[in-house]
Amino acid sequence: MQIFEKLEEYRYEQVVFCHDKATGLKAIIVIHNTTLGPALGGCRMYPYESEEAAVVDCLRLARGMTYKAAVSGLNLGGGKSVIIGDPERDKSEALFRSFGRYIETLGGRYITAEDVGTSTEDMANIQVETSYVVGVDKTYGGSGDPSPFTALGVLQGMRACVEEVFGAPSLEGRTVAVQGLGHVGYHLCRLLDEEGANLIVADVRADRVEQAVGEFGAKPVPPEEIISAPCDVFAPCALGAVVNDESLPRLRCQIIAGSANNVLLEPRHGEELARRGILYAPDYVINAGGLINVADELEGYNAQRATSRVMRIYDAVKGVIAISKRDGVPTHVAADTLALERINSIAGMVRLHTGHPYGHLQRRSRERL
Repeated sequence: MQIFEKLEEYRYEQVVFCHDKATGLKAIIVIHNTTLGPALGGCRMYPYESEEAAVVDCLRLARGMTYKAAVSGLNLGGGKSVIIGDPERDKSEALFRSFGRYIETLGGRYITAEDVGTSTEDMANIQVETSYVVGVDKTYGGSGDPSPFTALGVLQGMRACVEEVFGAPSLEGRTVAVQGLGHVGYHLCRLLDEEGANLIVADVRADRVEQAVGEFGAKPVPPEEIISAPCDVFAPCALGAVVNDESLPRLRCQIIAGSANNVLLEPRHGEELARRGILYAPDYVINAGGLINVADELEGYNAQRATSRVMRIYDAVKGVIAISKRDGVPTHVAADTLALERINSIAGMVRLHTGHPYGHLQRRSRERL
């Protein structure tokens, strides 16, 4: 991989390699864009097959965070970090404290948070060394588990899509197929059940499916069949790339709206969804509730304020749909347009000179004389 060509292509600002032999730390921090504010993005820990694979993943994720923050109306940029290692075997207090020291050297340009393979406990260890961390446990003054807020944001985005397709935002009586019953997926099922939706569920863990059947009266289907279940809304809440060449012909829904990242395997699959008349809620728009929630910690966490901001995901999805109609483009393209319009509007502001540092030096020289 020609890394500088990649940085130039997507205008990345900074890549930091972090290594500490004593703790075994091998980490990468990517700052994509700080036009709107400091870069915020989670810290992922994963046993990558190669160092290049870790760099590629971190670059991709950091760029996605820029767009997610922009469409969410946050005064934040996009960044991400990855730690190369097995989260089941390689974690230690020293490793995360060492990583925290690297974050501190960036002086607030990057703020980290929990992500795949890391926990609120890990964030607490990072917090020992730097204040540039959010998503810590409530006992440490943080906001705790972001999953309920991610689920709430998905529900709001789903309402916007249902209104567009069926004429009203109500989910009562609508059939929603939920793929994946992890923290977010299960919270989403609870919210949908309260809305009066009919649930179809699938997960590789049989106990989670049984729990959803018992609690919500959901209809269970095997994991390989959820993609083709007849429904109004298909909600992918597990792995990404679920919309691909193999799955597209099997879809029997009118809306795709879920919490999974990178739902489209390739951009052309978003174009095919539009051609087939399936409304797609772009992943980084609809699943931004967790980011919005942890970002509120930067102002002194207030759950009511965070909830109010997450509810605005309804408006964000409506905005994407409006741009899609205005420009005649698929919704995944419209989402990028919405993000770039905000970034470029701030980047284009007039730059005012507020005082030259040499002036201070000259005054000091005269004072010494």
